[in-house]
Amino acid sequence: MPSPLFASPEQIMTEKDELARKGVQFGRDVIAMEYADGIAFVAENASRTLNKVSEIYDRLALAAVGNIQEYDLMRMVGIEQAEVKGYTYSREDVTARWLANLYSQYIGGVWRQFDTKPFEVELLIAELGEPGYSSNRLYRISYNGILADDEHTAVIGGKSTEIREWLSERYEADLALPEVVRLGVQALEATREGDEDDESLGGDRLEVATLDETRGRRKFHRIPKDDVSALLDDVAAD
Repeated sequence: MPSPLFASPEQIMTEKDELARKGVQFGRDVIAMEYADGIAFVAENASRTLNKVSEIYDRLALAAVGNIQEYDLMRMVGIEQAEVKGYTYSREDVTARWLANLYSQYIGGVWRQFDTKPFEVELLIAELGEPGYSSNRLYRISYNGILADDEHTAVIGGKSTEIREWLSERYEADLALPEVVRLGVQALEATREGDEDDESLGGDRLEVATLDETRGRRKFHRIPKDDVSALLDDVAAD
């Protein structure tokens, strides 16, 4: 009678970590930065239909790096849970901290099960604060459910550490939208040196979105690629 296959818990968790880490590292980075009117997202993404940043609720947005199918699942779960909570209690109860904890528990629960594949995705949740009442919030959830919060800037993806270090020396508060988008593009380009595809990033290869305080109840706005090109041209002209 053949002996059953055996793997130690340590080996299983090591293999799960390698699988999930590779899924995230191959993903293109997403940067979130506070600017004068809110929070801006800048990501390398040539697709016009598959997005890395999405609206979740009135003042909340979700970004992800990794498996697109798993990101879409996280997006749908977040929208559904936010709508239920906002309807059951109040819209003010739907916060980034609540949603980040929900994602962290869900992803971490799957991670701790030996017989399930881990999520190959890293999430970034942003909440636009209300003037005079609350400040902006930025949370990152890793593929193993670990939750972290950031101030002013947040980055997810395979080169997030390098991008954070690059931004720490150059980011300034209260930049205008064109300036913060240009800064995000420069950060992405600076950390792509040595890649097979390291040409400059134009508007057609970028995804830019904002949580904009000047808008109505729903603060999320996705900027069309043609308008992104115009923003970058305006900065270059100045």
